[in-house]
Amino acid sequence: MKVYEALAEAFVKEGTTDVFGMMGDANMHWMAALADRGVRLYEVRHEGSGLGMADGWARGAGQPGVVTTTSGPGVSQLATSMLCASRAGTPLVAFCGETPLGDEGATQYLDQRRFAAAIECEFIHVTRPENAQEAVQRAFYLARTKSKPVMISAPFDVQVAELDDYDEDYVPSTDLIGTARLLPDPSKVQAAVDLIQDAKRVVIIAGRGARKADSGEQVLALQERTGALLATTLQAKNWLCDRTDFHVGLSGLFGDKLSMELLQEADCVIAVGASLNHYTIESGYLYPEAKYIQIDTSPHLVMGNGKAADCYLQADAVTALTELTRVLQERSVRLEGFHTDQVRQHLTGRLQQPQYVREPGRLDPREAIWILDHELPGEMGLVLGSGHQTDFGTMLFQRSRDVLSNYGMFGAIGQAPLIAMGQMVAKGNKPGFVVEGDASFLMHLSEFETACRYDIPLLVVVMNDQGLGAEYHKAKAKGLDPELATISTPELGAVAQALGGGGATVRTAQELRDALAEYVRVPRPTVIDVRISREVLSTPYRRIQYGEDV
Repeated sequence: MKVYEALAEAFVKEGTTDVFGMMGDANMHWMAALADRGVRLYEVRHEGSGLGMADGWARGAGQPGVVTTTSGPGVSQLATSMLCASRAGTPLVAFCGETPLGDEGATQYLDQRRFAAAIECEFIHVTRPENAQEAVQRAFYLARTKSKPVMISAPFDVQVAELDDYDEDYVPSTDLIGTARLLPDPSKVQAAVDLIQDAKRVVIIAGRGARKADSGEQVLALQERTGALLATTLQAKNWLCDRTDFHVGLSGLFGDKLSMELLQEADCVIAVGASLNHYTIESGYLYPEAKYIQIDTSPHLVMGNGKAADCYLQADAVTALTELTRVLQERSVRLEGFHTDQVRQHLTGRLQQPQYVREPGRLDPREAIWILDHELPGEMGLVLGSGHQTDFGTMLFQRSRDVLSNYGMFGAIGQAPLIAMGQMVAKGNKPGFVVEGDASFLMHLSEFETACRYDIPLLVVVMNDQGLGAEYHKAKAKGLDPELATISTPELGAVAQALGGGGATVRTAQELRDALAEYVRVPRPTVIDVRISREVLSTPYRRIQYGEDV
């Protein structure tokens, strides 16, 4: 058996079903071996885009995504997407071909170990045929246990060598990883209950870890017993919002003013699977009088205010929440807290629409988001990009739906459509949509053709202000010329049609509704170019640039 065949076989035994990337001299044998074993190969237009899709696939499937490149320039194209995946904590394995071992004069030679370190991924070198299978096992083990990307660098000459000692009894990394729940320290549970028992106004902040642990029922049970408001981090946006009247949306920079007025009254914050970074707690200003209880599987974390939680429970979310609720019940502790008619009435204001800006030929971005939220079915998943124009969606989408945000992941624009494509493949190509800005979408426009080629029914909603929205508004705030940040764009609906998909450019609310109805009727790769006004500044930017809130 050839080494590349053994490598491919190991990937299959690790559960690999879909691989994203571009074929080249140094990975084509491995890709062919995967295809022979029934793995679906998605040829993309740029290696970095393939990694973005593998990132989305991993988030959708809950297991490591796989990307592949050829040697040298194929590897170097991974940089931005790899950093985004690393910052997002995405488990991912990159199979990268390499020039022949020791041939530093080769045209495509790159010191791939040093490059991997620079782009924040683990590195495993296949230097001998005998360590090929072990390399795959180790890569998947690290990806799964550390929740980060891992690069397997396989020199071409090693790949095509014979493997004399092929082990048919390959042990996948999943067999090496325990599945037991991490139990909380009973003394820490008692200490946490002491803090809750002394509190009057409790807030529960649920993060990505709580959602991933499927701890919704336990969160709601604790909320009901403590009279807590339920807030989420950005990575758990809208989770459980249809299950309680006392859901206040996002905690922190992207939270609305009405919710913040209530959150500032908290004297006890219980964080579940949330790192409590400075965005979530406004560097401590949002919860000035609160004691903090933090539940996480990670070792002790430092919060966004530079301090440690008053009580830290390193434990599985389901188990820790269940224990907290049990001990509270055992002590006959039940708090009214925020669960009053007055608070419920206060929160109804979050659902009111503002006065929209009327500009001929352009929509108020807030109205566009409201229409999207109400016209697209709740079962359709949403991926949010980054940049000023997606701030509106980050704040204003309110329906219960699966939301994934790429905001803050290295601050890179353009990743969201790639992540959305990979996530949709992982979930069986169910219809889904992404909200991006025009500059962000155009950065990887060629991959819309990839969506068309593989019939991935992605709806891309481009919030198009014909410019670099973030820089436009920052320039205005700093007294610079904002016109330097304007860039005209073509009719992106027509461009999408030329690439083989559906498309429309819309300038009114009714045109947007009609375009959405067409997509819902026949889901297929579609771009809706929504021309929006530049006159509306998002709430986060108003807060940051002008110190104002509305």
